[in-house]
Amino acid sequence: MKYKDVEVSIVTAVYNSADFIEDTIKSVLNQTHTNWEWYIIDDCSTDETSKVISQYLDDKRINYVLLDENSGAAKARNVGLKHSRNNIVAFIDADDTWREKKLEKQLEFMLDNNYGFTFTSYQIMGKTNGVLIPESVNYNQYMKNTIIGMLTVMINRKLVGDFSIVDIRKDHDSMTWAKLLREGHIAYGLNEVLADYRKVEGSISNNKLEAVKNHWKNCRNIEGLSVFKTSYYFIFYIANALKKHL
Repeated sequence: MKYKDVEVSIVTAVYNSADFIEDTIKSVLNQTHTNWEWYIIDDCSTDETSKVISQYLDDKRINYVLLDENSGAAKARNVGLKHSRNNIVAFIDADDTWREKKLEKQLEFMLDNNYGFTFTSYQIMGKTNGVLIPESVNYNQYMKNTIIGMLTVMINRKLVGDFSIVDIRKDHDSMTWAKLLREGHIAYGLNEVLADYRKVEGSISNNKLEAVKNHWKNCRNIEGLSVFKTSYYFIFYIANALKKHL
């Protein structure tokens, strides 16, 4: 196996995910690429999340950090990034899963091509087809189609530089990728389904109207786009979101 000596840092923010986190953990443990460290940052869960995770802490690659106060997923992920020690960083959410060759295939894709920022296709659980992704995405293309899934992202900090998740409660993943792309980086897509995304009823990400409102506000306030430019991007954004989820 190529690059077996390259260690990957995995970051997960978790909050009240007792029903799903075990599936997530098993999917990481089943990876063919076994050289990784994992920081699971608990944003003050009030359910049995910590109890489920504790069953797997005999594996010294898994590090569990309980925050002192609930601060949101962005802050939790940034804690994980600060703890992680490797150049290669991957993300997975606490209700999603990876296919067993996800790390292996994406690591090869990234290192063979000297890419700093990569993502892959994924499948929405319950759907029969994966989400199609482009070979590459620049800032202008991304703002029309926020196609990059957090559960698929792998970044080489040696090439991209040290980065952090944009510190907002909602839509922080989209704004983080927008920031990196606005700085001139290109995101390269591996068009193979290597992860599975779970729609959770009542979650922020599953409330599409709320997500649209948050994205509009963040495009205006964080990206500093004019009403005209935001409206232009949103014509494509809405069309592509409908195509992806319906």
